[in-house]
Amino acid sequence: MIFKKRLLTLVAWFLLVSGIHSGFAQEKSFTWPEGIKFGLTLSFDDGRNSQVDVGTPLFDQYGVKATFVIVPSNAEKRMNKWREAGAKGHEIGNHTLHHPCSGNFSWSKKNALENYTLDKMRTELKDANKQIESQFAVKSTVFAYPCGSTFVGRGTQTQSYVPLIAELFVAGRGWLNESPNDPSFCDLAQLTGMEMDHKDFDQILPLLENAKKSGAWLVLAGHDVGDSGNQTTRVEMLKKLIAYTQDPANGVWIAPMGEIANYVQNQRNISNISEK
Repeated sequence: MIFKKRLLTLVAWFLLVSGIHSGFAQEKSFTWPEGIKFGLTLSFDDGRNSQVDVGTPLFDQYGVKATFVIVPSNAEKRMNKWREAGAKGHEIGNHTLHHPCSGNFSWSKKNALENYTLDKMRTELKDANKQIESQFAVKSTVFAYPCGSTFVGRGTQTQSYVPLIAELFVAGRGWLNESPNDPSFCDLAQLTGMEMDHKDFDQILPLLENAKKSGAWLVLAGHDVGDSGNQTTRVEMLKKLIAYTQDPANGVWIAPMGEIANYVQNQRNISNISEK
């Protein structure tokens, strides 16, 4: 008799937990557009010359739109090409005015995040937005954290500037992360960014297949575009990656970061309304 009571108690507990998990799964469900299995964004940092000398002509050839987060002073060297890229639908985002990283990098000592405040960062982000809009004729709605760092200050005065990015932008992207984004859960203000520099397609393919299997949003991040070199996304890899995305069987939606972020947010809004 005691054994039966314990068994019934265990069964009831199992059903309760199963119901909770089932409800959680339903709450966190996400639907990509019809025929789409996962999202993919190609993003590039800094506003380097090769991005518009080599990258955008390649993407235009195949009808692919990418995201470029720029430091305005870098992009000034190819201002007309950047304006053309924006006019053709490539996304131009904010990467700050001075690319501040930790002062542990010798080249960032003068722009060390440890010496920043939230007010200083806010001013810099807004000024960068103004320059991007005035110089390149586009409005910046996305951001990428320089060096992937999301803090200002040091010690007990350290603060996250993720809330500031959430306030000013549709989406913010990290760097050197280890997984794609779960569109039902991810924080749009700190999306993961997985490196694609100096990699062959065989190294990128597992990331694509994993994202397809899980229905994730893979945001790849790179710098220069060319055939070789440090911090360079390989042209041959990009050609093979684009061919992969253009096979309908793979179900890839390749689009700029802001476009997919807006879709994700809209889906969440619809889900919230349906639950009320």
